[in-house]
Amino acid sequence: MIAANIFVLIMAISVFTSLFLFHGVSDFVVASIEDKVDISVYFNYDTVEDDILDIREEIAEIPEVKAVDYISKEEALESFVERHAEDPTLMDSLAEVGVNPFLASLNIKAFEFGQYAGITSFLENSVFQTKIEKIDYQEREPVIDKVFSLTSTFSNVGIVFSIVLSLVAILVAFNTIRLAIYNFKEEIKIQKLVGASNWFIRGPFLAQGIIAGVFAGLICLVLFGAATWLFDGTMDGIFPGLSIFSLFVSNILWILALQIGVGVLLGVISSVLAVKKHLNV
Repeated sequence: MIAANIFVLIMAISVFTSLFLFHGVSDFVVASIEDKVDISVYFNYDTVEDDILDIREEIAEIPEVKAVDYISKEEALESFVERHAEDPTLMDSLAEVGVNPFLASLNIKAFEFGQYAGITSFLENSVFQTKIEKIDYQEREPVIDKVFSLTSTFSNVGIVFSIVLSLVAILVAFNTIRLAIYNFKEEIKIQKLVGASNWFIRGPFLAQGIIAGVFAGLICLVLFGAATWLFDGTMDGIFPGLSIFSLFVSNILWILALQIGVGVLLGVISSVLAVKKHLNV
């Protein structure tokens, strides 16, 4: 009975552990997407660098602003040349201009997607608005809205997916343990007939539930440690910068607590409910 309980609890615990890791991966993916979204403020060609740096300091004090990066005219030109060095038409056109045509700018990152509109409004009504040539929020707004919608959908789907799989795991564990205890129904009836108390009858099954939960949790820890290590390179190929094994190791105490906690809880509750049916017969 214990071996069967351990096996089914391993499956149930695996679902909860997978959901925990999925949550960590989804947080990483959403953060990576958010990190790629920003708006740029371009300044008039004759605006001196010291003025732009002062403006950067003022913008950095806005609570909604996460980071502000200054890109000089020279850096903008350098970046353009690096990206288009293989395009002779663009390089010839740039040479014909004879001067650096790029504007100095500030790249602004907000903490949340919805804050870009407020930051843009602040810039458009600021005292230094006359020094600003262009704010590209209007151009990037459709992209920002799409990314926001994508990440929101991703999070909502993850929540629904987690609830459904959790319910399935709980039902599978309960039904399997109930079937295992069903084989002992005659023994339970005999114990009731000879005057054994309900807690005396429950005791062995509760102990087995706890033991099965602990062993299942420890086995799952080893299995997931090996699996995340083996597939670590694969995940990095799909999501650059993501290390599923590092995510596992950095949260190993939480994962261990989750696995043993879920295992013991499911083992005990399933045993109590399954035995209760036979005690009431």
